[in-house]
Amino acid sequence: MLDTSPLTAAVERFADRLRAMPQSRLQQGAAAEALELARELSVRAQALEAPEQAEGAAPARNMPDAGVFVVGDQVAVAGLDLAEALRAAAAEEPAETAKAPSEVLDEAVRLVEQAEVRATR
Repeated sequence: MLDTSPLTAAVERFADRLRAMPQSRLQQGAAAEALELARELSVRAQALEAPEQAEGAAPARNMPDAGVFVVGDQVAVAGLDLAEALRAAAAEEPAETAKAPSEVLDEAVRLVEQAEVRATR
């Protein structure tokens, strides 16, 4: 089983920081950065969950902009969804994919850490 605790820890830390930020800080760009991250994590989770989507299939669902006060929750949900998708992908038979689940995990952790740095500076 793939250990996704580095991703869940990074996601929860960033989500908690977002939830604690004042409205002014969120509006100065932290919320936009977080929403962009949530959308990216969501797209990656969807790609893992349905890798066999045929050409012409519906595109990945996009995380909606629900406002600055919910971006922490959106990051948490998208990150935890990706962690679950990674565990499921790692438990399945090896597939002909571009990247191993462990590589996707490492990239996702880096994405979260970089987004946190940009949102909190």
